[in-house]
Amino acid sequence: MKSKLFFLALALMFCAVPMFAQGGGAAAAGGGNIWVPVTAGFAMAIASGLCALAQGNAIKAAAEGIARNPSAFPSIRFALIFGLALIESLALYVLVIIFVKVV
Repeated sequence: MKSKLFFLALALMFCAVPMFAQGGGAAAAGGGNIWVPVTAGFAMAIASGLCALAQGNAIKAAAEGIARNPSAFPSIRFALIFGLALIESLALYVLVIIFVKVV
């Protein structure tokens, strides 16, 4: 029964999409981009929050790994710094996309 309701809701959403495509008048008048700064702010907030959680988990795991095996400190440190750089790139990519889209 749940799968039937899911597919029904999915079909209704696909049927509703062409209805929303007719709103070209507001965008042509200059009022179509009023939500871009708001969504950009939400996107940056979500990306920053997820980066903070991921970095906290990475540092916690590295500290536990070093505490369990102190002789593995150099390899854990390298993996930690590399991982933190990749995690931080998420926020930087979102920031670049925001500046490209808003400006």
